[in-house]
Amino acid sequence: MIRYNNVLFDLDGTLTDPKTGITKSVQYALAKAGIVETDLDRLIPFIGPPLQQSFMSYYSFTEAQAWEAVHAYREYFKVTGIYENQRYEGIPELLTRLQQQGRRLFIATSKPTVFAQVVIQHFELAPYFAGVYGSEMDGTRADKGELIRYVLDTEQLTPANTIMIGDRKHDIIGAQKNNIACIGVGYGYGSTNELTAAAPDFIFHSVAELSAAFS
Repeated sequence: MIRYNNVLFDLDGTLTDPKTGITKSVQYALAKAGIVETDLDRLIPFIGPPLQQSFMSYYSFTEAQAWEAVHAYREYFKVTGIYENQRYEGIPELLTRLQQQGRRLFIATSKPTVFAQVVIQHFELAPYFAGVYGSEMDGTRADKGELIRYVLDTEQLTPANTIMIGDRKHDIIGAQKNNIACIGVGYGYGSTNELTAAAPDFIFHSVAELSAAFS
């Protein structure tokens, strides 16, 4: 049984499947920049990492162009894309179990806090979490390592008693930078190769496997 008392959860690809909303928001932003992308699956790599970095990495945008794209993305996302999302099956049961075990649960996402709060309220996940931590709208704390450090400091969490759960290498690297344990989940948007290369302490391939590890 995994015994860490403080559990940090990534949001996108870990608690909810945001594929439709995020990829359509990226598609909208690209269209405003004059780029037509009809295959939403090509935009899946945008799920998880900071948006500005992704626009620069995948479409060679300058920093200024990337920020324009982020603002365009938010035009669609805050009205429509944020709701084009669905909760992974078994998540409420997992969170209920962890709460009943006396653990403290927190959201640690690169998504802006204001959007993360809307998502967990919409999917009735808010009561499970002692705190919701994300980035600021200007990109502050979009880096997962910086974000996790902020959570640890703000909540005065002991690293040795804290674990991070996420689906991308950024979650694992961020945890390792802060000397906390980490779980990679294979049902989200990080490939098995990506997760294995990042070397988390544990890898679980389904919500059921993850839940069993805390039983």
